[in-house]
Amino acid sequence: MADNAQSGASASRERVFLVVVDESPEMPTALRYACRRAKRTGGRVAMLYVMEPPEAQTWGGVADLMRQEARQAAEAVIARHAEVALGLTGQPPSIHIREGKSRDELLKLLAEDRSISVLVLGASSKGEGPGPLVTTFTGKGGSQLRIPLTIVPGALTDAEIDAIA
Repeated sequence: MADNAQSGASASRERVFLVVVDESPEMPTALRYACRRAKRTGGRVAMLYVMEPPEAQTWGGVADLMRQEARQAAEAVIARHAEVALGLTGQPPSIHIREGKSRDELLKLLAEDRSISVLVLGASSKGEGPGPLVTTFTGKGGSQLRIPLTIVPGALTDAEIDAIA
């Protein structure tokens, strides 16, 4: 029981802002907001990249090769954004790379890592809708979250983000 109390005390001292990393145009806006909030509040940033699982293949070797290539691509994308986070916060982000469906893997991570205290998602600035995770968690799926959700409009400029974060 002392461990849980200690974990709770530790989590309350440091806010962890989780950003789901992908190639969407609004993701860098969400990342900048999370980094600025983390820096301002003495918290840190965590990043989640979810790879789509390879489609069922007849040959296991083909699926393994596809998985390796997807992992390398994921590592390259997240490394690029981790450099940005390091530059904005002064500390490296926690990095999580998973395979599966984004919503499912996000919920699993939140259940496993109780230090994560805020989920930060970017909303599309184009007319195509807010994105699947934003849609899920602002609708009926919102009851599955155990932490606050911050939605950052994708059209914000760096200066606007810096002013509000």
